[in-house]
Amino acid sequence: MMSMWELLLIAVGLSMDAFAVSICKGLATERARLGHSVVTGLYFGGFQALMPLAGYLLGSRFRDLITRFDHWIAFILLALIGANMIREAFGGAEKLDGEFGPRAMLPLAVATSIDALAVGVTFAFLQVQILPAVSFIGLTTFLFSAAGIRIGSLFGARFRARAEVFGGAVLILMGTKILLEHLGIFG
Repeated sequence: MMSMWELLLIAVGLSMDAFAVSICKGLATERARLGHSVVTGLYFGGFQALMPLAGYLLGSRFRDLITRFDHWIAFILLALIGANMIREAFGGAEKLDGEFGPRAMLPLAVATSIDALAVGVTFAFLQVQILPAVSFIGLTTFLFSAAGIRIGSLFGARFRARAEVFGGAVLILMGTKILLEHLGIFG
């Protein structure tokens, strides 16, 4: 049976991608409000809870298929989003990506929760009470993501263009790291 400490480590580890993306999102937000933090937390926390549940339900039947492509999906989504952030940073007086609607948030939520799907598959083989586990993962990610918006917003006003380039580069590097790890090239 999985201990609470092990579940906490998994929850924090899974939420780190969402936390980093939330910081980047906060960087691109003119004035972050409580509503921005809540929306971001709901998207990221919701997907971080739903993906392991889906993985658990799929179980071992589709395990090979899921783990074969999850890193490519995460890499492509994060690289595209990161490249777009960098492009916008050099676009002059363009409106920054301070959008929090489904079109902006859904790809980010999917990209940051792909690895949680694989975790859910492993939960199917362990003695894990799935509903409390995914609720805990979702809540942890919600809190980290909501805080990330505020942190990014505090730094973004002063260093907006440089921060967008940095944030975009971080997303591209995160996607590349996921890809290289799954290909066995990097740790």
